[in-house]
Amino acid sequence: MPKTSKIAISLPEEVLNAVEKEREESGESRSQLFRRAVELLLLQRQEREMSERYVLAYQQLPETREEVDAARRAASTILAEEPWP
Repeated sequence: MPKTSKIAISLPEEVLNAVEKEREESGESRSQLFRRAVELLLLQRQEREMSERYVLAYQQLPETREEVDAARRAASTILAEEPWP
């Protein structure tokens, strides 16, 4: 098991009450709940940073008019083969 560290945090009472309700409903310990919450927060940050890098890269090298036209032709061909109700 990876090394873990204990921490202490202070929460407003209403936040703690909401945490306890969530913990009881999920069947998790407080540690598990907070670990899951922090992991989700970090994952969201990572996804946001990846999106920002994608946008920056796209801005630096946008597709050409020829690439847009080729994508439209391909999409039209694919959609034309789909049965429509």
